[in-house]
Amino acid sequence: MEYQGKLIKGVGGLYEIRLADGSTVTCKAKGGFRHESIKPCIGDNVTVRDEGGYVLSGIAERKNCLIRPPISNVGVIFITFAAVEPEPALLNIDKLTCIAVHSGIRPVITVTKADLAPEKAEALAAIYRASGFTAFVSGADKSAVFSIRQYLHDECSGVISCFAGASGVGKSTLMTALFPELALKTGEISTRIARGKHTTRHVELYPLNRLFGDGTEGYIADTPGFSLLDFVRFDFFDKEALPDTFPEFEPYLGQCRYKRCTHLCEDGCAICEAVARGEIPSSRHESFVSLYHDLKDKHKWDK
Repeated sequence: MEYQGKLIKGVGGLYEIRLADGSTVTCKAKGGFRHESIKPCIGDNVTVRDEGGYVLSGIAERKNCLIRPPISNVGVIFITFAAVEPEPALLNIDKLTCIAVHSGIRPVITVTKADLAPEKAEALAAIYRASGFTAFVSGADKSAVFSIRQYLHDECSGVISCFAGASGVGKSTLMTALFPELALKTGEISTRIARGKHTTRHVELYPLNRLFGDGTEGYIADTPGFSLLDFVRFDFFDKEALPDTFPEFEPYLGQCRYKRCTHLCEDGCAICEAVARGEIPSSRHESFVSLYHDLKDKHKWDK
């Protein structure tokens, strides 16, 4: 017999599959995947065959697949970073928003440690709200926890929601505050380098209906930090697609004086003029320029 399910965990070649009835089975993948250079990915919709023992026998077409950490069919990504300690790297955050938008994933911004620098946290959130993203600000009082939990319940039903953040930003702490029953491990920050060690070692999906105790469909994923954001070595998209990964550019595209405008610094560029007027955050345009130069100099053999 064959069963349909969702791949929710994989460690050491053993895969945990949640079947349509809510039960779970643990099995290995069929040997043919290895010969076809196919590797199951957390988030895959899969077929499991009972051959006197369960075998992962089929993988449905993926809507998207992130590289590292490996997770597929993501619908929403909560990009989590601290206002301070460690200082946020806006270029890396913007790389993540671009990858998400291009992959059909809805980015949601979550700024943590707001109690340490409340004005800076609000200013950072304002950058991304102005860019068209939902943004939350979370501090020690946990006032944002209810709002984020409600957003997960109301806006993320039926999809995989993924929390992503660099080490030490408080991602696992936030997730534990959202869902104490997950009992996720958290790590301390190094006082010397203001960074933490990754406490999440592998990707795992948790069904929302178990966490909320109702009929909410979908999953929440805990992941290690996103460590692969190299636009030269890896083929996310080319420079022609780059403007479309910045949602705040959309009203101005096609309005430039020159048809082949690069939106870097040309006279009559509608996007540059919007930046000058404060309609597009300057840090976002700086990230666009940096990524454009990375992609412009990229060759096919650099992948």
